[in-house]
Amino acid sequence: MAIRQPRYPKEEFARRGDEIYESQVRSQVEEGNHGKIVAIDIETGAFEVADDLLTASKQLTARLPDAQTWFVRIGHPAVDHFGARSLRPKP
Repeated sequence: MAIRQPRYPKEEFARRGDEIYESQVRSQVEEGNHGKIVAIDIETGAFEVADDLLTASKQLTARLPDAQTWFVRIGHPAVDHFGARSLRPKP
């Protein structure tokens, strides 16, 4: 199995992924999919929506084995969070 390598610098990868999400994908997936993951090929604009990152990735690479994949959690600023967070409700 060949290992896929990124073909773009990190900044270009992120710029393309965010641009495609905002201009082409968001309006198609936002309603009813809050919290789900969308996997986007930054070269073709093809995408898949799933409950988790692994499933979204597998679905997209099944269609496009050489996809350059960017992930977005629908309705959130980031795919994941790191570190502790308070469980107390905000005032």
